[in-house]
Amino acid sequence: MKSFLILACSTLLFLAPHSLPGAAGETELLWPEGAPGALGEGERDKPTLTPYPPQKPNGCAMLLIPGGSYSGIYEGQAEPFALWLNQQGITVFVLRYRLGSTGYRYPAQLQDAVRAMQHIRGQAARRKIRQDKVGVMGFSAGGHLVSTLLNHPEDGNLAGAEGLRAARPDIAILCYPVISMTTRPHETSRKNLIGATPSEDLVRHTSSELQVRTGLPPCFVWHTTEDKMVPVDHSLLFAGALLRQGVPCELHLYQKGDHGTGLMGTVHPWFDDLVFWLKAQGFCE
Repeated sequence: MKSFLILACSTLLFLAPHSLPGAAGETELLWPEGAPGALGEGERDKPTLTPYPPQKPNGCAMLLIPGGSYSGIYEGQAEPFALWLNQQGITVFVLRYRLGSTGYRYPAQLQDAVRAMQHIRGQAARRKIRQDKVGVMGFSAGGHLVSTLLNHPEDGNLAGAEGLRAARPDIAILCYPVISMTTRPHETSRKNLIGATPSEDLVRHTSSELQVRTGLPPCFVWHTTEDKMVPVDHSLLFAGALLRQGVPCELHLYQKGDHGTGLMGTVHPWFDDLVFWLKAQGFCE
């Protein structure tokens, strides 16, 4: 989320990001006719989706949502992880969504995430993706966007009942996510998403630990207890809510590391833990 975050690599491949094989496909506009509620016609008003096809696709796909406090897109959580997931055989789509720092409030970001999921499933046959193997992965504020996609896809859906079904991910990965707008909130993310003086109803609606319901897809959540920017309470609250509703959830807490630890180029156990979980979900071999 901040510029002090460092780049790094996985324990599985121990390769620097630039040495990972693979390349991005052509970036596409999510809304070729203009995004709903667009505030202008600049690049900041045009959310995009960039595909990363693997050399050996396994039929699974992942929507990848970088963080950045809803004020920017942190690129260290975009292409490096797309290329790493490619190594697992997963086709990846990186979402660059509209931001609160440029005037976009909830649910504009969710509209972009929902549209991205619909776009991926719309391309499933061409890209040889299974309709029941489309996941979503987000970091920090991107993790909050993942949680709202799980809880309230209807808030971002403009395509009727069929579009709502297409928006539902089959698994979700939340990496040190922002979750709560009420309990130890990350103030920058909160202000960028719902403004400086949101109603109490909106605060609760966007506090994802309060919105979990039964029937959500399996979730993988991880955090560090030393995180000073987004306290570990966020992941604990969300995982607790998932478990109370009977939603399959795997929670990993690591002691060491501040916010943004475990990026490509570092050695961290969460890479192995995630791949183990992805195998159990049938997303890689």
